[in-house]
Amino acid sequence: MEFDAVVLAGGGSTRFGGVDKALLVLDGLSLLDRVLTATIAARSTVVVGPERAVCRPVEWTREEPAGGGPVAGIAAGIAVGQAPIVVLLSCDLPWITAAEVGQLVEGVGEHDGFGLLDTGSREQWLAAAYRRTALVAALQRIGDPQNQSVRRLFLDLDLSWSAPTRAGDDVDSWADLDDQNPSTTDQPGL
Repeated sequence: MEFDAVVLAGGGSTRFGGVDKALLVLDGLSLLDRVLTATIAARSTVVVGPERAVCRPVEWTREEPAGGGPVAGIAAGIAVGQAPIVVLLSCDLPWITAAEVGQLVEGVGEHDGFGLLDTGSREQWLAAAYRRTALVAALQRIGDPQNQSVRRLFLDLDLSWSAPTRAGDDVDSWADLDDQNPSTTDQPGL
């Protein structure tokens, strides 16, 4: 099934002391490029955030005003593309691959969406595939997307989840990278 990819890469990276988390390098590839590589099969790919040099052509957009949070970013990103399935990913999923993205798309089935559980069994709403119609309806229900809760956005959707997987582990701090692969992590700007 065809899908579009929306990659959220506009966060403040506050836990990284101002270092742009999307550009952190693991095994020679930035976190953003790792996600873009995993979504290579998308009909269209839009990155929500400031433009950066990346490994492949993508479209760029920003929420208005910038800094309005992930729900505002989702609203900006969903406006790009037309495929019936939207794979929504944060830029800080360094272990996701094209195989897992394919599983997300296939896993939607009759549900509104299918997402990854991280290794701690937490639902990763920003590592999931959604029916475009369900995502648009959820955004309409929430109203103004500025500074809204991601949990609230997805509250009424019929979602199913993977078994816990490393592909669902995101990077929220330096420790998340150090714990996973300390010998191959570069920390730009330090």
